[in-house]
Amino acid sequence: MIKTAILTVSDSCSAQKRDDVSGRTISSLLRGNEFGVCEYKIVADEQEDIRNELVHLADELKVDIVFTTGGTGLGPRDVTPEATAAVCDRMVPGLAETMRLEGLKNTPNAMLSRAVAGIRGSTLIINLPGSPRGARESLEAILDVLPHAHDMLLGRGHNEHKHDH
Repeated sequence: MIKTAILTVSDSCSAQKRDDVSGRTISSLLRGNEFGVCEYKIVADEQEDIRNELVHLADELKVDIVFTTGGTGLGPRDVTPEATAAVCDRMVPGLAETMRLEGLKNTPNAMLSRAVAGIRGSTLIINLPGSPRGARESLEAILDVLPHAHDMLLGRGHNEHKHDH
């Protein structure tokens, strides 16, 4: 099973002024597959808090994939991509590009997403939009490739393709 965590980034959810529908949406999509949600947290839109939580999930809890939801737009408090990039060793731009392309099929606003995806150690960190619909559509766009990405991070992803040239 692939060990996952969900980190909701939202001032209003962290202050318990709003229900975290996006986090629950992500969780329900993951639980039906080969993913296990082992950790679920909510933090405010503060770069340091987001960075600290991502480091904790990757370095201490050794989560395979962290999904963030929220904080990827153009608002002054939207700092999730910066916090994510700050803790990642390498970026995986194709995941974010695919999510934006899929989102554009439904709304031109998808091009305004600043979501990123990257790797810290052997943990994949993926920013998803904060809206439940955006989070669901984005995750559905990349879900099928994540087991292979996980295998590659563990050094066993290319074995079946070594001699295909």
